[in-house]
Amino acid sequence: MRWLTGWCTGAPRPGAPAHEPPGAVTPIAARPLWSGPDPLWAVGDWRPEEIRLVTLRPGAPATVTTGPTAADPVEAGPAVLRLAVLGPCGATDAELAAGLAAARGGAVRHLTAWPGGYTVVLRSGIRSTVLLTDLAGAQPVFHTPWGGGTAYATAALPLADLVGAPLDTGHLAARLACPEAPEALGTGTPYLGVRRVPPGHALGLRDGRPYLSGYDEPGAGGARGRGEAAAVGELTRALLESVRFRVRTSPAAPPGRARLGADLSYGTASATVALLAAAVPRQPGPPPAESGPAESGPAESGPAGSGPAESGPAAAGPRAARTGAVKGSWARAAGRPRTGPEPVAAVTSGGTAPPAPAPDVPRLRHTVLAVGPDTLPYADLRTDPTAGRLTDEPGPELVTAAWAGARFEAGGTDHLTGYGARHVLDGHPARLADLVRAGRSRELLSPVAALAGADRAAAGVLAGALRTPLTVLRAAHRLARARWADALDDTAVRLTLRRTSDDGGGTAGTRSADDLAWVVPGPAARWLSDEALSAVALRLRLAAREPAPGEHPGAYRARHALHRHARGFRTLVHATEQPGQRLHAPFLDNQVVRAARLLPDDVRLQPGARHALLRSVLAGTGRTDLPPDWGRTPRPDRTAPARAGLRLAADGLAELFDAPLLAEAGLIDLPAVRTALTRAADQAAPLPPATLAGLADLVATELWLRRIRARRHGACWTGLPHPTHPALTPTRFP
Repeated sequence: MRWLTGWCTGAPRPGAPAHEPPGAVTPIAARPLWSGPDPLWAVGDWRPEEIRLVTLRPGAPATVTTGPTAADPVEAGPAVLRLAVLGPCGATDAELAAGLAAARGGAVRHLTAWPGGYTVVLRSGIRSTVLLTDLAGAQPVFHTPWGGGTAYATAALPLADLVGAPLDTGHLAARLACPEAPEALGTGTPYLGVRRVPPGHALGLRDGRPYLSGYDEPGAGGARGRGEAAAVGELTRALLESVRFRVRTSPAAPPGRARLGADLSYGTASATVALLAAAVPRQPGPPPAESGPAESGPAESGPAGSGPAESGPAAAGPRAARTGAVKGSWARAAGRPRTGPEPVAAVTSGGTAPPAPAPDVPRLRHTVLAVGPDTLPYADLRTDPTAGRLTDEPGPELVTAAWAGARFEAGGTDHLTGYGARHVLDGHPARLADLVRAGRSRELLSPVAALAGADRAAAGVLAGALRTPLTVLRAAHRLARARWADALDDTAVRLTLRRTSDDGGGTAGTRSADDLAWVVPGPAARWLSDEALSAVALRLRLAAREPAPGEHPGAYRARHALHRHARGFRTLVHATEQPGQRLHAPFLDNQVVRAARLLPDDVRLQPGARHALLRSVLAGTGRTDLPPDWGRTPRPDRTAPARAGLRLAADGLAELFDAPLLAEAGLIDLPAVRTALTRAADQAAPLPPATLAGLADLVATELWLRRIRARRHGACWTGLPHPTHPALTPTRFP
């Protein structure tokens, strides 16, 4: 796990907990980036090109350093500006220097507009620090009071380790009951006292005090005047830049592993990323990872780590011929040695032949993984449950870590995935209510007709022709009229009365109608205890007294569904990423999320909208030979592997829930959970997808709690006192 951390000291505040002086505590195996009373460290296996520091002093040009460097020996002054960019970032040195200069006036949004997934830390003078999160939530920032000031990090566990924070059982209950509801989750984390900065916000620290401010308006995008063509063009440019930057800056791979990999997991999103990566030629010049730091001023340079700036058409002498596949990629000059196209390891699973991404893609070298007992969900339960990796937060990705880890191990040193495309591009069912609010009810006909057609084939003519349209339209109009505060109170009543949700086994129209609400309980809520559900209901009632959000319900629900999915991707990275490897999700980049916001709602809600949009993206980059049925192949059955994994892990699950920590904390109804697990192990018993999802949430949370308890306190820091809190405190609901 890679993370950065630091703190901003200030005058001691009344009532603040007393901790060790900051000078006596440092992270273990950390690289100092800034020294002094308010330091900054990078911890973990950061690549040299992923650490870029910019310093701007009065009367001098900005200096940009790349790679591990010694802390700046020059003492920071009131007029000194510093910028740290950690993670894959496609900005050139000149763009970083210009961005730091523009930030002197207080603007920070432009620092989040470059390709890549990175974290920005801005230091102004000696007492002001600003950290920026991304829009999706895959690059979060956390903070907590400490040492008379505020400590911050890009991981919550090290901060909990620093201050000895116990687990927050109320937050765990909210994650299980309403995982997509910010009204229930708030800005909390599984660690009491450690707070999360919401996506799209900046954490400002002045004299040790934290301040939150939004740098990106949630309702931005979706401009009515741009139209579909302009939005698709912007999406094409943003996604192409994100993929191209990662391909061209990927370092050399160790022996036995491909440099580039792509995930062909049967989806059009992963296939699109693989095709874009296969079309990008390797940037000429030396590999990006240099052995030592590279320093430059604001002079012209190529993208970070992309080699010399001679790759453009001007540097190639006469105007070179276009490759025809990717905008901005040029053929090499005649005098430069040519190499064959580098293969891209395209990984998929066995059992079912993957859909062909294109008729002829010779650069993609397919690797088919055999599905076995060791790669099924819940495979870790057949050995020692505490032997797996400890992630920053719990998530259902822990139960599928064995299969994902095998897939990524067969991939490249830089492995590209399609994670996030469904939530970035698709139309959330709640967006139907946005059309009603906008007076565009006629545009509901196409998506409602598609739902009716699916239900007619699955449940008969009566359900498809009559029941589904009435149910969906009624739910859309009800949500369009509903007040946010009333909706939260209604959900609180449902939780108190244990009317959480159905089993998710209804028709597509029924599931869409259930999703047409401001707040929807999660699939694991049915197994929570009465005390836990009452605590979450209290959180919702308190949140209902706050000002209502300024967004329409559909855009609001879609944004927070994206945040939850990005949290899951981060958990997946922590659980499965191989040493030295990088897992990339270009669809979660800021510029791709912003471009997708420009898509009109009626375009998103059309049947097959995501596949049509991705086909348009590929056509815009030169790939026009896709098969006619591209994107229409059925998705593989995810239920069968989960059922098989539950059956094989039945003994491990019984042992895990013999005396579970979830029950010790008062979070679950243990007899109901045991009954559900027994039913899940019965091959003849029907088990809807929502039940499987809820069990995955419970098992993953229990696994995470076991690993937290088995962990040694202070593993992230040196100089800490002995622990004063247990890993799991008695139940203490707010």
